[in-house]
Amino acid sequence: MSKILRNIRGDKVIWAVVILLSIFSLLTVYSSTGTLAYKYQSGNTEYYMMKHFIILLFGFLIMYLTHLIKFTYFSRIFQIALYIAVPLLILTLFIGLDLNEAKRVLPLPFNLTFQTSDLAKLTLILYLARLLSKKQENIKDFKSAFMPLMIPVLIVCGLILPANFSTAAMLFVTSLVLMFIGRVNLVYIFSLVGIGIVSFILLLLIAGANPELLPRQNTWKTRVVSFFQDEKNVDSDKNYQVEQAKIAIAEGGLIGKFPGNSTQRNFLPHPYSDFIFAIFIEECGLAGGAFLVLLYLILFYRVVRIVSRIPRNFGAFMAIGLGFSLVFQAMINMAVAVNLIPVTGQPLPLISMGGTSIWFTSISLGVILSISKEIDTTPENIEEYVTA
Repeated sequence: MSKILRNIRGDKVIWAVVILLSIFSLLTVYSSTGTLAYKYQSGNTEYYMMKHFIILLFGFLIMYLTHLIKFTYFSRIFQIALYIAVPLLILTLFIGLDLNEAKRVLPLPFNLTFQTSDLAKLTLILYLARLLSKKQENIKDFKSAFMPLMIPVLIVCGLILPANFSTAAMLFVTSLVLMFIGRVNLVYIFSLVGIGIVSFILLLLIAGANPELLPRQNTWKTRVVSFFQDEKNVDSDKNYQVEQAKIAIAEGGLIGKFPGNSTQRNFLPHPYSDFIFAIFIEECGLAGGAFLVLLYLILFYRVVRIVSRIPRNFGAFMAIGLGFSLVFQAMINMAVAVNLIPVTGQPLPLISMGGTSIWFTSISLGVILSISKEIDTTPENIEEYVTA
């Protein structure tokens, strides 16, 4: 153990943020899975907490091993991984297991599942980081720079879209942010936005004639309509999740009911994943909720500090892409819980109960820590990474 602790390097603040988020995750998952335990595990309330603890522990191991790798090696690794992720996305559309009216996961042995969009999201971000770093000299050119960036974005987001609109949209926005930071011509970026919007509208029109193409389109429409309509005119069944989340937040007050005392966990659907932030506020209050938001902002601030030390190279693009993606997802989840945006179904990174999502989040954080480790240990040789 002491040897492992000596080998832990990288940004210590990021390590501290990850540890705090994991502690909050264990407490909240234990509290929010009580009803689930009585329904499926004969009242064994420790079952889901221990399962989640093992997942988090394995995530820490993945993060630790990833942060030991020199970050320049990820350039080639994730170039190859993208060519694996795209066929897996296609395979998921055909033989994936149905989850919430869509094929999102691939079945694995021992009754396990694998969410291919998590792999695709990570690989696309790192693939774009690699291209942006290599094409900085002619980044304004349409054919040699923008086209190689645009094509994988449209392919990956298009394959994720039928099963998971929110993930596709978030990945699309992250890609645009990366391109903007990478000095891609703004006209090209706006043209990509236009292509994305037009393609989505055409897909909806085609799906209108063939509903099997987009089985979740009615769910998307219902969520958007329910969000914008007057609450008095909204079907209470359709708006049930949001209403229960509001009750949880209102009952939390300033300091909350303290961990383990939530009552809305018995009424709120998915209190351990999509709406875990509402349960967290109910138990820890607005003060706890504000502190959780602050932790994600600190994480992003530390990523920006890393980027400021190695401008416009592979490490910088990787760090800002992964950091923005994680914090953006966190803000989306929390905005849904407080009814600022329609329901999306996005988990709260490192807080929500899950398997694949936590492990790929751990890889992302491990990559960021790997970059910070190299900066801290070899500050005099930063120039060698500019063309990595």
